[in-house]
Amino acid sequence: TGITGERRSAAVLTISAVALGIYSAKVSTGITGRLIESRLGKPSLVRETSRDTGLSMVTGPIRRLFSRLVRGGGAEKDVLDGVILESRVSQRLRSVAEATRHTKRNRAPFRHLLLYGPPGTGKTLFAKALAKNSGMEYAILTGGDVAPLGRDAVTEIHKVFEWANTSRRGLLLFVDESDAFLRKRSTQYISEDMRNALNAFLFRTGEASDKFMIVYASNQPEQFDWAINDRIDEMVEFALPGFEERRRMIAYYMHSLLSSPTQATPITIADDVDEAAVDSAVHATENFSGREISKLAIAWQAAAYGTSPPTLNLQLLYEVLDQHLQQKRQKEKWARADMANYTRVVTGGSLKK
Repeated sequence: TGITGERRSAAVLTISAVALGIYSAKVSTGITGRLIESRLGKPSLVRETSRDTGLSMVTGPIRRLFSRLVRGGGAEKDVLDGVILESRVSQRLRSVAEATRHTKRNRAPFRHLLLYGPPGTGKTLFAKALAKNSGMEYAILTGGDVAPLGRDAVTEIHKVFEWANTSRRGLLLFVDESDAFLRKRSTQYISEDMRNALNAFLFRTGEASDKFMIVYASNQPEQFDWAINDRIDEMVEFALPGFEERRRMIAYYMHSLLSSPTQATPITIADDVDEAAVDSAVHATENFSGREISKLAIAWQAAAYGTSPPTLNLQLLYEVLDQHLQQKRQKEKWARADMANYTRVVTGGSLKK
């Protein structure tokens, strides 16, 4: 019986040791997996990033080094290259870029920025340029992607910030349509899952950080929760382009998309598309965003390529312009109807079909 008892004890110890080994391996594998994921994997909420992930962690630095060697020192690229804004706003944004570059250089805590205004006014373009100009990486996430995650949103938001904190160069986190999930917690129209997601975001952004900078983009900043407003250090409005800005945009796109020798097949701009014709187009595009003007120029390009040889004359310019004006009026009509339906729902009325 003594031997049997010893064997039984030995068997129990062996089984316990094996179980402990399996458990330890499982735990360590999970920890290692999460560590690797936080460093190599791109969080599912991140739509686009300049940060190297996976194989590009090896090829990315080599590619950047080769690019610097080919390009040489050269003059520093303007942070607003390709972004046409009102001069006062441009000056303000250059100051922001200069301050951000020195903040990173001195390893000081980053200041968080709000860019607000209508869609298509250059907010995303500037945020990417700001990151590049400052020597940082960027990542873009969209507020509208949070709600569909339901209760998983909290976990995914924590993953974003864990990933951001592992960036060696500093990460500019651009939150597009940020009012979609950072809205007031007091409103009855926010779900429990969204409220929890907002609380997770607030927890992660409660203290200043030298690892990441948040740039919020919003069309409706008045919807922000008060705690989000408290986390914003600087605000810049991106308004619709004025007359002079639209003139510069149209001239820029006519050259880069139509007549530039770098085009595979340059387009001839007819003599009747003179300064007066361009001014007429500038007047007609009042309340157009920069994106809408870009799309108009692309449509001019497509229409011109439909002629032989490719030519943009006055008649074609006006035909395409009229089509875009009609489309804009139709979109605005839909938007007004949608807003009216939303107002009825909020005020307790019935939804109009």
